[in-house]
Amino acid sequence: MDIILVLIGILLMIGGIVGSFLPVLPGPLTSWFGLLVLYLTERIEINYWVLGITLAIAIGIYILDYIIPAMGTKHFGGSKYGIFGTTIGLIVGLIFFPPFGIIIGPFLGALAGELLYDSKDSSRAFKAAFGSFIGFLTSTFIKFIVASVYFGMFLWILLSNGSGIF
Repeated sequence: MDIILVLIGILLMIGGIVGSFLPVLPGPLTSWFGLLVLYLTERIEINYWVLGITLAIAIGIYILDYIIPAMGTKHFGGSKYGIFGTTIGLIVGLIFFPPFGIIIGPFLGALAGELLYDSKDSSRAFKAAFGSFIGFLTSTFIKFIVASVYFGMFLWILLSNGSGIF
């Protein structure tokens, strides 16, 4: 049974890393479930501190994934219209045009919001939309790093405590 749980955990870890780039899967949360499955094996003692801290980080990253593109818009000079447009574009893109909608949606939402705010200043609108795209890339990078660290933790825990599983 332990071998099956470890294999499921490895699949969840790989899914978490892939989910860092694809909006269909929440990357760090999927990786966290891989850690949880590993701790459910009989050979590895449950460490509630590790599970709790990594869960809190995964939930925090999940929430930040929706906030960071709006922060990028604001940092690049966007108004509240651009920030709201980024958030609306992210949600619309995620729901109606996956997987590419999550990339294009915030950009177009910020651009539309800024053009609604000031239709005469298109260069500022494009700059704010570019900030939204940079925010998306930053969010993706953070998710990838966290999912990769969780995978490293998974391997370290498995190799140091999992003697006899295989």
